[in-house]
Amino acid sequence: MRVLVTGITGFVGSHLADYILNNHPDVELYGVYRWRSRTENIEHVLKRFSNLECDLRDAASVRAVIEDVRPDRIFHLAAQSFVPSSWRAPSESLVTNIIGQVNIFEAVRNLGLDPWIQIACSSEEYGMVYDHEVPIRESNPLRPLSPYAVSKVGQDYLGYQYFMSYGLKIIRTRGFNHTGPRRGDVFVCSDFAKQIVEIEKGDREPVIYVGNLEAKRDFTDVRDMVRAYWLALDGGCKPGEAYNICSGSCWTIQSVLDMLLEMSGTAIRVQQDQHRLRPSDVPILLGDNTKFRQATGWEPRIPFNQTLKDILIYWRERIHR
Repeated sequence: MRVLVTGITGFVGSHLADYILNNHPDVELYGVYRWRSRTENIEHVLKRFSNLECDLRDAASVRAVIEDVRPDRIFHLAAQSFVPSSWRAPSESLVTNIIGQVNIFEAVRNLGLDPWIQIACSSEEYGMVYDHEVPIRESNPLRPLSPYAVSKVGQDYLGYQYFMSYGLKIIRTRGFNHTGPRRGDVFVCSDFAKQIVEIEKGDREPVIYVGNLEAKRDFTDVRDMVRAYWLALDGGCKPGEAYNICSGSCWTIQSVLDMLLEMSGTAIRVQQDQHRLRPSDVPILLGDNTKFRQATGWEPRIPFNQTLKDILIYWRERIHR
């Protein structure tokens, strides 16, 4: 089986590469990267798969890769994935996320290929969720509250449209918050952990800077998330359908901070940074994974406190005095 992973150099892509290489040795794995992509996340496995240069925003570049690989499965993970960046550069988020995906679909269609395709959509699409609407099911209205979320709605509905119009075997996964080792330090759990470790090592004053601590989020370990992505294309899910992937449990950002501070045991003062607040924030994202669980048998295995411990270990190993 030939498997193509877009965004393989990123946080989730690198963990998916680990999962495939460690659990499916029969797979011929291919990844795509942009010339400026950083590769530290995949340095340990670079010799175990084929990594091809490709700019997903360039239709000719995408077609050339798809024609060369002729994949049986495509995991489309590449995206501008940081919500605050979409406020600063909304057009870049829309072009990267929507046009990049269209180029993949068009290449597959025009080449007459028939792969299974997983597109990594997002719980941010649900946006403004009211108290009576939780836990969130796939039938919940989409009320996006950021340009990033709008771009993900576009990806999501394009997946549905290309299935309906052309019969492409597309599975739309709506991943809720996921974190773990290698997560970029602009994302909340990793941001807190990195600040704590820098304080532990005496690299900064004992003050941790935070944004909105009242938001509630459903966190899944990235290693559970990529296992779910693989299962999404393993036959249980129906093409054209959307599936929530989430833990089904919710934590306030305040509780995440409290857990990390307790694990450190270091005396640290908390201070809000106005620059970390968003123009509009999603108050709660708590998902219902029943549909996906019934289709695949998947359940999260890694407790959230273990995920946070592993993130602290990751930064302690990377940051040296």
